[in-house]
Amino acid sequence: MHNEAIGLRDRPQGWSRLVYLAVALLALGWMINTPAGLLGKADAIGYAVCHRIEARSFHLHGRPLPLCARCSGMYLGAVLGLAFQAATARRRSGLPPKSIMFVLGGLALAFVIDGGNSFLSLIPFVPHLYETFNWTRLLTGTGMGLVIAAALYPAFNQTAWIDHDPRPALANWRSLGLLILLALGMDALVLTEKPAILYPLALISAAGVLLILTTTYSMLWLMAFHRENQARSWLHLGLSVAVGFGAALLQIALLDLARFWLTGTWQGFTLG
Repeated sequence: MHNEAIGLRDRPQGWSRLVYLAVALLALGWMINTPAGLLGKADAIGYAVCHRIEARSFHLHGRPLPLCARCSGMYLGAVLGLAFQAATARRRSGLPPKSIMFVLGGLALAFVIDGGNSFLSLIPFVPHLYETFNWTRLLTGTGMGLVIAAALYPAFNQTAWIDHDPRPALANWRSLGLLILLALGMDALVLTEKPAILYPLALISAAGVLLILTTTYSMLWLMAFHRENQARSWLHLGLSVAVGFGAALLQIALLDLARFWLTGTWQGFTLG
């Protein structure tokens, strides 16, 4: 009976149908009013969250990727981290042990240092620690993506599932080591700059923005309406995920609109 009640609450009846319709219309409107093609849509997503400076981006057939090198690494790392945990630690909701948290903290610190140093290099006559390159931006961004995934995955499981597993999602050095090796391999693929490799990774990085935002907003919806720890399957989360996706797309659309209104172009910022 309890399971049936949970399922009924997320079925598309009454006002919930209006939510699904509103999200569908929002998605349609955004798609119509953004650049054409898959890369065009990916550009529009990156446009909302990233400076997209050409000199600080990898290029595909002469055009910058939807996200700069640092953001590409961050969102690719986040997608990889979430996928890895989903495959190896189903519904686990515990944070990593302190020793692993220490390493993740180091990755976050490297992101802050390299990002701050890179920003300082933009300001004339202001000293900076070292010369940053796209490969350093990619590596530190990927590390930060792994940190985001390590926090977001257990947080979502702890919020959504009635039967979540309290064990840590990244439980030991073997898991962390394998994840870091996979991340380094992914970055090596990016650094080849081969179009056949960059094209799918560009789309995945942009999808990563939607994934992170959707997951976050879905959690906020569950907490705001006191629906935590009620779902037994993804079917029961249908409405919550739809609301999360709609909120994510609305945020992207509003940022797209504001930036386009200010700049009049879909291109990234230019240096000099």
